[in-house]
Amino acid sequence: MTIEDLYTAFGTGIWFRDLTGILLWLGIAVLTIYVPYLNESPLRIIFALPVVLFIPGYALIAALFPGKEEIDTLERVALSFGLSIAVVPLIGLALNYTPWGIRLDPIVLSLSIFTVMMVLVAHYRRALLAPDERFVLPVREWYAEAKTELFSEDQSTLDRALSYILIVAILAAVITTVFVIVVPKEGEHFTEFYILGEEEMAADYPDRFPAGTPQFVIIGVGNHEYTAVNYIIETWAMNQTWIAEENRSEIYSMDLLDQIPVAVMHNETAEIPYNFTVTDVGANRIQFLLFMDAVPDDSVSGAERVNASYRDLHLWVDVRPPYDQT
Repeated sequence: MTIEDLYTAFGTGIWFRDLTGILLWLGIAVLTIYVPYLNESPLRIIFALPVVLFIPGYALIAALFPGKEEIDTLERVALSFGLSIAVVPLIGLALNYTPWGIRLDPIVLSLSIFTVMMVLVAHYRRALLAPDERFVLPVREWYAEAKTELFSEDQSTLDRALSYILIVAILAAVITTVFVIVVPKEGEHFTEFYILGEEEMAADYPDRFPAGTPQFVIIGVGNHEYTAVNYIIETWAMNQTWIAEENRSEIYSMDLLDQIPVAVMHNETAEIPYNFTVTDVGANRIQFLLFMDAVPDDSVSGAERVNASYRDLHLWVDVRPPYDQT
């Protein structure tokens, strides 16, 4: 690679429609992921799906095979799908071992960087070839062949009608496929509600501590209700005892610690760092209640309030006196 080669490839105004189209499609896909309103529309799926299933592989194939005689167009398209299915999981696997993990932003950034790098390499290698050796999408040839096959001059009226029916059937199949992908059938409506310890794991919960000392957990709410939901989380310090003889539990006291509103979009999860302090030495249970949109009034208390919640969780705790006498 020399400065002269770089100038020939990038400084002489050479551009290729397929590579330019890939960059434009990638840019629009990123916009539909992050721009408000667009990221809630079907356009997000329409533009993002090829970025996962086709474009990375096509960019890689374009970089590996810049000439038109190396592989034919059908092989190029088939390999683009196959390599995309191979490359994207490998990028995800690599991200899994980084501090960023497999999340939306790192995945979008990684796929974008990979695709742009492959497009630049493909442009460089293709531009250095002679014009008659470079690969170009044979759009005009495809159009001429399709027109000749479907609407030749010596075609009968019946054959012409069948050609129109074939085109309509293909368009209907494409539209139906897009509709099924963009508007999937709604599954079960539910909300995830969970608590994590300080290390972001379902372990190491604060279960034995002196009264009046700050404690920490992470409260998670995952929305799978197919609509945005305004949740309200209530936390209570309770004194509850199990009465074995009567096979029931009795709540002796129930003190409200916090009431936390949290709005979560569909298919997203909010994890809320939560600090709480219990001053009642008699408390033995921290109750977490999740409500949707509204909470009951103060007349609903005790077990009735727990039962009125959409989801509920609890931690059994041992609240010791502020100064351990032992």
